[in-house]
Amino acid sequence: MTSKSHTDHGVLEATRTKTRKPQLYKVWLLNDDYTTMEFVVQILESVFNKAPAEAHRIMMQVHTQGRGVCGGYTYEVAETKIAKTQELARREGFPLQAALEEE
Repeated sequence: MTSKSHTDHGVLEATRTKTRKPQLYKVWLLNDDYTTMEFVVQILESVFNKAPAEAHRIMMQVHTQGRGVCGGYTYEVAETKIAKTQELARREGFPLQAALEEE
């Protein structure tokens, strides 16, 4: 974006406004001993909009490595997805946890 302003000497100067990309945060699902694999896949498909094959891959990463990344989002979007995940988990009686981390 470019804007133009006059200086004290009557000279027209062009100034360029820099835009920055927003900071992204990774959202992680954390493994536990009670949440079913099927429920984790359901969360990945419904909350994180993952295709079935990708949801299964991430679920297996959570299961075998203790956590799996669901994607990178702005802070507000990440917080909303975590809250939705935990709300759905509690409603179904699961202790599923999600966390965010700066990319």
